[in-house]
Amino acid sequence: MLQLLSQFSHEFQPFNLFTYITFRTFGAMVTSLFIAFLIGKPLIDWLRVKQGKGQPIREDGPQTHLLTKKGTPTMGGFIILISLAISTLLWADLTNPYVWAVALVTFGFGAIGFIDDFAKVTKQKADGLSGRIRLAGEFVIALIAAIIMVWAQWATDPDLRAVGAPFFDVLRHGGDITSVAVPFVKSFMIPLGAFFFVFAMLVIVGAGNAVNFTDGLDGLAIVPVMIAGASFGFIAYLVGHVKFADYLQIHHVRGVAELSVMLGALLGSALGFLWYNAPPARVFMGDTGSLALGGMLGAVAVATKHEIVLAIIGGLFVAEALSVIIQVLWFKATGKRVFLMAPIHHHFEKLGWAEPTIVIRFWIVSTIFALMGLATLKLR
Repeated sequence: MLQLLSQFSHEFQPFNLFTYITFRTFGAMVTSLFIAFLIGKPLIDWLRVKQGKGQPIREDGPQTHLLTKKGTPTMGGFIILISLAISTLLWADLTNPYVWAVALVTFGFGAIGFIDDFAKVTKQKADGLSGRIRLAGEFVIALIAAIIMVWAQWATDPDLRAVGAPFFDVLRHGGDITSVAVPFVKSFMIPLGAFFFVFAMLVIVGAGNAVNFTDGLDGLAIVPVMIAGASFGFIAYLVGHVKFADYLQIHHVRGVAELSVMLGALLGSALGFLWYNAPPARVFMGDTGSLALGGMLGAVAVATKHEIVLAIIGGLFVAEALSVIIQVLWFKATGKRVFLMAPIHHHFEKLGWAEPTIVIRFWIVSTIFALMGLATLKLR
């Protein structure tokens, strides 16, 4: 919205700053951080009053959780989502379809997470919304967002518009638009055609649930989300800048650089939330936050055509999700467990690792994965 001020730069030169994505990204970050600090304490106090007993704790989990985390309010993801929404509305280009596609996933997944959290708090059980209903909602939202992003690439591609390629032909064939970029390889993409939409849905829904699995200890999920968000903010800027994309020999996507502003807002809001979520946590983000943030990362990865790189940068989230999948499948097949408890961060708790030790070491691992993912931009 503030970008509109650039129209008056001829009357007041400093307004020209609003044309720069880097300036608006920094502005979005500072704004969301300020809002998160402003609303954090009042919102936590309100959640504590409304929820009473707070988030229900798994009875089969580490016994220390029943002692230290019982009564802590959940749905703290509202701190992130509210500050993210206001900052995005202020600083992002609201005519950009990628902004709306990512916003649809972020707040749509956040709404599903809220319903799930509300059911848990109301019933005082660890099980909330039906898994099938939850996944169905996520896949529908992800599909709509994927269609918007493909349409955005079609609408801004001068080659396709020059030959008059109909949008529905693009949905079936699509060329580079419905292809997946391969890291470490120059100018090579895997054409998926219509199957791209299935792939995009799996990436977005998978990312949302992987972050959700990771959110089990104080501060464990939010910092890796910030690390991944910062990495993809950088990637979005490079992919959306034709000269940088050409120099790095990565696929250029017109208009996608605007997502850097949204990711800047994410960093500020997440940092503000961490103030209250740092051990010992005063609030949990809940599914309201974790599903939304994971879905957001997945949507940005699809928009920038760096879906495979997301699996590298978000390697920690992948490991958490795989630990759950392996545990469930192996237990059904043999009646035995691979891990003492899944997700894998609980396995280390059962081994006797202190919670802060697990959290900080996982942060380190997340940073290493992010550096590996960013290295794919140059190592080709």
